[in-house]
Amino acid sequence: MDASLVSADTTEDVRGRAARVARQVAVLPVGSFEQHGPYLPLATDTLVACAIAREIAAAYPVHPLPPVTIGCSHEHADWPGTVSISSVTLHAVVRDIASSLRRSGVEALVVVNGHGGNYVLGNVVQESSARGERMGLFPAAEDWEAARERAGVATSLLTDMHAGEIETSILLHAHPESVRPGYEAADFVADDRRHLLSLGMSAYTDSGVIGRPSLGSAEKGKELLASLADSFGTYFSFLTADEVPGRDHRRG
Repeated sequence: MDASLVSADTTEDVRGRAARVARQVAVLPVGSFEQHGPYLPLATDTLVACAIAREIAAAYPVHPLPPVTIGCSHEHADWPGTVSISSVTLHAVVRDIASSLRRSGVEALVVVNGHGGNYVLGNVVQESSARGERMGLFPAAEDWEAARERAGVATSLLTDMHAGEIETSILLHAHPESVRPGYEAADFVADDRRHLLSLGMSAYTDSGVIGRPSLGSAEKGKELLASLADSFGTYFSFLTADEVPGRDHRRG
């Protein structure tokens, strides 16, 4: 595993951060191992999630965790190299990690999701929050939209579905060595994907690409990450607050 994906913290580093904050917040990148066309690596979603997590850790006193590198990529199964785990397994892994963190004094967990097909992560956060646990899922669609606008990404979030302008830009900035030639001429648009869950990605693209990677740039990648780090501030605030907004109202 790339050493840049794993924190070099010692237990004393974690103890020191805990002394400076009311509540510790851990950040867990969750990615996937799936095809991203002929020019981006199978680990793209993990690399993206880790790049976001690194940006967050540089701006906030959070506890960075190593990534979950395989997720729910069943829609990509027709391409060689794709590996998936079940949604039940991913649900259990994240819950176990959160439980273990609480036992060691880290009360809050933010899951940084790099793969849209990891739908179950939303359920994990909903269920945990309903139990009174502190958990968040980042980035939300609104965070991505703000980042897209700030970075000057031309492609809409609908069109930029897979291996497109956003992912290519982030890797050109964070891991340029991982981007192979060919993205400049790989654009493919398939906005109507209503049967994706039933038919899989291969029903909509031969190359595995849906989006406009030709528009990607390292500068856009840098701005995307900077915007997401700014958006994370709200998550950090409510997860470390004495009372989570809205929780008392729901129980009243």
